[in-house]
Amino acid sequence: MCALLATPSLRHGEPDRTVRSLSTAEYSAFLRRHGRASFLQYPSWAAVKDLWRAETVGWHRPGGEITGAALVLYRQFPGTRKYFAYLPEGPVADWSDPRIDPWLRPLMRHLRAAGAFAVRIGPSPAYRRWDAAVLKAATGPGRRLADVLATEVDPVGAALADRLRTRGWQRCGGEDDGDAQPRHVFRVPLAGRSLDDLWSGLNQEWRRNVRKAAKSGVETVLGTAADLPEFHRLLRITEERDGFRLGRSLAYYQQQYAVLNAEAPGRMRLYLAVHEGEVLAAHTMVSTGQRVWYQTGASADHRREVRPSNALQWRMMRDAHTLGADEYDMRGVPSTLDPDERSFGLLRWKLGTGGQVVETLGEWETAMDGYANAALHKAFQAYLARR
Repeated sequence: MCALLATPSLRHGEPDRTVRSLSTAEYSAFLRRHGRASFLQYPSWAAVKDLWRAETVGWHRPGGEITGAALVLYRQFPGTRKYFAYLPEGPVADWSDPRIDPWLRPLMRHLRAAGAFAVRIGPSPAYRRWDAAVLKAATGPGRRLADVLATEVDPVGAALADRLRTRGWQRCGGEDDGDAQPRHVFRVPLAGRSLDDLWSGLNQEWRRNVRKAAKSGVETVLGTAADLPEFHRLLRITEERDGFRLGRSLAYYQQQYAVLNAEAPGRMRLYLAVHEGEVLAAHTMVSTGQRVWYQTGASADHRREVRPSNALQWRMMRDAHTLGADEYDMRGVPSTLDPDERSFGLLRWKLGTGGQVVETLGEWETAMDGYANAALHKAFQAYLARR
């Protein structure tokens, strides 16, 4: 959890934009024009997170032009009329603008008026990137991503981190890992690459496994809502085998599938790898604008030698390319480079696609001014930790 800090007084002298509530139509139109927003900032995500109250807001110039927008999720602190405000992977704003006060100041005013005692945001810029080849060469006992010189440091992300810190915001989850959303993700670039380029980008093991799946008769097909129970059954098997627990019910995935596809048909897809009439693996994919995400994967414990998950990922990468996405985001990876750690296997598997590990700027949090808000923030973090 984030440490407790109050927002200091911000410098004046720059004209503020105005933040106000947007209708779903206004908000969706802005996202379509922008094309780069995370699926966590689309209106449908509010219906997935139905235990939170939601609001869509926009930044307006004096002439009325919408220059930025955000989906805000409000979680009420029990027994009060105060709220924790969360903007998952948002707001959708021009973070390259060095004058961030005209963005932050009106947002904080609006959220305070809505009853927020603290705010968490997830700015979109990347922070650092490591090529797959660099990380493969750097693996070893006790090694972590932070021990390896990055292939690239994003100047926008680095500058924004400094600007947020000087204004009292604190990065969540420490330096190694994120909090609600993964700090380190794996992305395969698609822009300007042909399918042959993508195939050449896979390492020899991946290409061999994809060929083996095809030779063994593994078929990759699109599933429907009726296949979600089988996906969830395989997910429980995967959680037990790999030592993690997402804690999501079948009803959660059914609701997610329904609301995302009601917003835009095909926004969430379920892919199945079928071998001799049996579903051996099932993966979900979400697409918006120019971005595509591999969200959740599940597989059986048996017949793993026919490589159903490799077959699915190659199909999903090709479909992302066909959709016109400029990258295929495989979501979270661990920060360990130690082959003896259990979680390293996930990173090793994704490294084989030839993409990059990206350290995002992560999530940042601050309390509103005042001791009462600071106390509520601390109490709310303790409440969430007990859940």
